[in-house]
Amino acid sequence: MTREERRVIVASSLGTVFEWYDFYLYGSLATFIAAKFFTVLGADGQPIFDEATRNIFALLAFAAGFLVRPFGALVFGRLGDLVGRKYTFLITIVIMGASTFVVGILPTAEQIGILAPVILIVLRCLQGLALGGEYGGAATYVAEHAPHGRRGFYTSFIQVTATGGLFLSLIVILGTQAITGEAAFREWGWRVPFLVSILLLAISVWIRSRMQESPAFQKMKAEGTGSKAPLTEAFGQWKNAKVALLALFGLVAGQAVVWYTGQFYALFFLGTVLKVDSYSANLLIAWGLLLGSGGFVFFGWLSDKIGRKPIILGGCLLAALTYFPLFKLMSAEANPALHAAHQNITVVVQADPANCSFQFNPTGTARFTNSCDIAKAALARLSVNYRVEPAPAGSPAVVSIAGTAISSTVPNFPQALGAAITAAGYPAASNPTVVKMAHPFDVFREQTGVLVLVLAMLVIYVTMVYGPIAAALVELFPTRIRYTSMSLPYHIGNGWFGGLLPATSFAMIAQTGDVYFGLWYPIVIALATVVIGALFIPETKDRDIFADDAAPVPGARPATLRR
Repeated sequence: MTREERRVIVASSLGTVFEWYDFYLYGSLATFIAAKFFTVLGADGQPIFDEATRNIFALLAFAAGFLVRPFGALVFGRLGDLVGRKYTFLITIVIMGASTFVVGILPTAEQIGILAPVILIVLRCLQGLALGGEYGGAATYVAEHAPHGRRGFYTSFIQVTATGGLFLSLIVILGTQAITGEAAFREWGWRVPFLVSILLLAISVWIRSRMQESPAFQKMKAEGTGSKAPLTEAFGQWKNAKVALLALFGLVAGQAVVWYTGQFYALFFLGTVLKVDSYSANLLIAWGLLLGSGGFVFFGWLSDKIGRKPIILGGCLLAALTYFPLFKLMSAEANPALHAAHQNITVVVQADPANCSFQFNPTGTARFTNSCDIAKAALARLSVNYRVEPAPAGSPAVVSIAGTAISSTVPNFPQALGAAITAAGYPAASNPTVVKMAHPFDVFREQTGVLVLVLAMLVIYVTMVYGPIAAALVELFPTRIRYTSMSLPYHIGNGWFGGLLPATSFAMIAQTGDVYFGLWYPIVIALATVVIGALFIPETKDRDIFADDAAPVPGARPATLRR
């Protein structure tokens, strides 16, 4: 690896780590932000905004985080194919870093009223747009600098950045909490991680401003073969649009759900389902990331030897086959009393099927008021396994716990239900068997050690599907529309298929009464990707990305290789 190649990788990777750090902060600190900008109480003790307004703000904040990303891919992908990779992803990092810093100094709704959440939503939209353009630029830039036969290895360093950004955000948040204390962090300390981003932005801009344009883009410009309308050419011509669709369903969708399951859903499952405190859950995830993240580079390197498809599709298949045993082992280790209750205590919800909804609520704004929905949601929040039996039309839901029946119409139903669940043998909130870490090195205890190994295995699956994905996407598309074409399927897959995973899985749990049923969402999508990818995605590791002048059609002969 030459000095210039090392600088390209370091510059692209560091900048992308900082972008992901900025993006993850909002998700990690969402409860603090909601309290300051959406649910602030006025002098009379009532919320400043009515419920409908709060719901709109929550919806917009969610949409900006995930749904806006594909639009950023279109905007900056087109720009990158027209004016160059370097300048485009220099712009994206400035937008991301500046938006994040402003969140750290933004006055709350209590100080400036409705203007505060409006500005916050605008900043979140800017973050989503910038992130939509960042990944494609960084991956394309590094791949177009990489020597033939080493693109998987070189671009794998970009793949580390998403996990690195998550890890960095967790470290900064945990460190700030430890220094300021819980009360101060809730009041003003949550701003510190956002303010730190200005330092990261300065470093990133300085590094990226010293970079040169990619050789492939320079060659294309010199030959005058660039696209005048990248969006139209990429998605308006079926031969190119077909490749983008196959990339989405045959590579990215499976990669996305495995990636989100191994990092975000595992954290959600530990905290929401297994009732592990947030400090311990974050530490466990951080250790899992630390142990497993070397796989990004290893599998990127290996994909240069044996191909992208075997590793990506193999990771999807392994994940689909082992998620159930791994998550059940996680449950048995993290909360043994709860795991035992799932096996031994029978809970039945008897309700009118017409009153039972599918409680898909990604923004937290929907209200489910039927008695069946209230009963199932309360049981799901208590992490209770149950089954649903039909009752006569119009009858209120009744929960039977080991033979004891509680009607959903009783006063203070959630509290009464919780007391009955505990009396039947489910662990109370003070459950002494649930894993708890007082400091980072508690990981060496047997209980936490097994958990970290399980989480590290989930991260290894992530590295299998994610390590080679950048090289695979770059090689599927020609230089003239590469930035545009690869960015859209990537961000639809990760922003929509992956981003909706926690909300979809929780709705599936509430619908069925099985705390593991939500795993069917990533399993089915991962298996679909295995089938589609195996049948329709060509192996691309030997393609010459400098020689392509038209989008490769699956099944077509590969371009002549550079010697």
